[in-house]
Order: sequence, then structure tokens, then C-alpha cells
Amino acid sequence: MPTQLRMSDIIRRDPVTLPPAATVQQACEVMHEQQAEAVVVVDDAHQPLGIFTGRDLIRLLAEGRDPSHAQLRAVMTKDPAHLAPGDGVAEALRLMRDGGFRHVPVVEDGRLVGMVSQTDLGRFEADLPEVETRICERR
Repeated sequence: MPTQLRMSDIIRRDPVTLPPAATVQQACEVMHEQQAEAVVVVDDAHQPLGIFTGRDLIRLLAEGRDPSHAQLRAVMTKDPAHLAPGDGVAEALRLMRDGGFRHVPVVEDGRLVGMVSQTDLGRFEADLPEVETRICERR
């Protein structure tokens, strides 16, 4: 059954990452070049500190701030919710739905190992109600 897949089965490419001192302009350039919708802001040990998405850019522009001067540390969503490689599709879809997220970092032992998006998980969404019912029955 597809919903038994784990995040480690789904993540395919390294997520786009930048340090917290990078500017929003740099993040947008990298996102455009790599056709990514999100950047994970990481420290030197590759531990996620935050996430920057198009939603953050819109907020920054609406506030009249300059993307060429604003650093990611000031505009990122700090301490984003994350998944572990062993988490299943149902957990990921539930986290995204409940939190209103479109991208969730996958973290193992405190280090970023991947990213999943709604697009990655979209093909499993139809199975979610059935999976959730089984999960609730186990409690």
C-alpha cells in the first residue's frame, strides 16, 4: 500500500539550503535557478534553523522591506515542524494539513536529510482518510 511508504522512500533530491546570513534576494535567485519553492536555512552543522518560502517573500514585500538587504534569519519561519525519515505518508499529510504547510524538512539526528512537499505527497492524499481511521482505531 502506498501510504506505508516512509519519508526516506519519497525524498529524492537534496533540499536547497542557505545560511542565515544569506539575503532574501540570494534565496530567490537560488530558488529560481533550482526550481525550488522553499529554502531550508541551516547552520554549519546542517541543522535546520528555519525555512523560507514564497509566503515569507510576499510578507517581506508587503512590509516594504528590501530583499537585497533583508537576511533570511530575520524573515524565515523559525524552528519549522519537521518529519523523520521513518515517518509515514499519513503523518506527513496530517502535519501539512493541520499546520497549513506546503513544505516540511526531513531531519535525522538533528541534521537535514531532505524535504517533502505537498506535490510529493499529493498522489497519496486520497488514501489519507482510510489511513487516519486505522491510526485512530489503534489508540
